[in-house]
Order: sequence, then structure tokens, then C-alpha cells
Amino acid sequence: MAIGPPLVYADQTYSIVHRKDATGFSRDVCAILLLANITRCFFWLGNHYEFALLFQSLFMIVAQLTLLYICILYRPRLEVLGSSSRPLSFWQWQNYTQYIEFLAGFILCQAILYLVFGQSDVYISILGFVALGLESTLPIPQLISNYKQKSLYGFRMSTLLGWLGGDTFKTVYFFLQDSPLPFKVCAIFQLSIDCAIVGQRIYYGNALPAAALMADDDLEQALALAEE
Repeated sequence: MAIGPPLVYADQTYSIVHRKDATGFSRDVCAILLLANITRCFFWLGNHYEFALLFQSLFMIVAQLTLLYICILYRPRLEVLGSSSRPLSFWQWQNYTQYIEFLAGFILCQAILYLVFGQSDVYISILGFVALGLESTLPIPQLISNYKQKSLYGFRMSTLLGWLGGDTFKTVYFFLQDSPLPFKVCAIFQLSIDCAIVGQRIYYGNALPAAALMADDDLEQALALAEE
């Protein structure tokens, strides 16, 4: 199960387009959901779970690719001028094509590994746990982003409620179905991060970050120097 329905991310996409500003939404969320759902698709090849869940994963991939494109198109102005501190600027590239190339390489590696180890039940089980583990880290980038800017500006309440509601339902479902311990642990972990973000919303609010306000003058000065 994905965190929250895909419509939650459609709402987030609309918000970014409406404001023409992706400030407040971490693109790492797109990375986690894309990698997790691609892995889930390969897991389906070895363990045919419900087709509706496979369709959900495919739909989520398309939705996240769209959201990623919108986030790059309307990236924060400070990010355009700044530089990434990550090795090889991972997942902070300026060009949408670079993201597609990385994902294509990831799919190719997954395909090769599946052709080599696809007959192993252990490998198929590992694929399922990797997909679940990746998804359980989904709220963390948003949690860190909120902490850095001391605000939830740009992160819609409907998205947060979608995460919280989806993860609550999933956690209850796993316990009612007496699912294996890793499923319960990952679900509780996700839900705890959601609750932490709710706490951030209450404590920080959703006003425009102070850093963004202070940077307006710096941005104008930088553009003026560039024109000279």
C-alpha cells in the first residue's frame, strides 16, 4: 500500500502549479516513491499479489514523474542560484532528463538482477521487503525539510492528512490481519513520522520561511550583478 491515495499528490501538484513555487515540498519524496514502486513492480513478477495493487504502483509512478517535473519547473529561486552539497548532486539535478536517465538505469539494474535471481524465493522476498522499507522512509525527507526551514509552507494540509489517514489504516490492517512483524514495525515507523510532522505543523505553522524572505534582496542583488 502506498501512503495516502494518489489523489493526495494530485492535490499537491495543483498547489505547486497554482503558486508557481515548489518551496516546502521535498523532491526526495518523489525519489522514494518512484524507487519503491518500481521495486514493487518487479516484486509482482515473482509474487503475483493483487492486480489492483500493481495498478496502484504503476499509477503512482506516473503521478510522481509528473509531480517531479512540476517541482523542477517551479523550483525555489534560491535553489537555482545555490549548489548541492550531495555527492554528484544526487536527486538535486537541474535537468529533468537527468532524473529520467537515473531511473532508466535503476530499472535496467533491477531487470538484470531479476533475470539472474528471479527464480529464487529468497530474492523475491527481499524485493518485497526492500520496497516496503523504502516506502517506510517516505516522510523523513519532508520532516527534515520542515525542520530546516522552520515552516510547513508549501506542504498542503490535505497531503499531510492523506499520509496520516493512509498510514493509520495500513497499520490497523496489518495488526488485524496479524501480518509478519516487519510489516507492523515499518507501518508503526511511518505513522510515528507522520505524527512528528503533525507536531511540526502545530509548532512551526505554514508561513513563508524567514530565509526565503531574507533572500529576496540577495536574489535581486545577484541578478543585478549578473547583468553587469
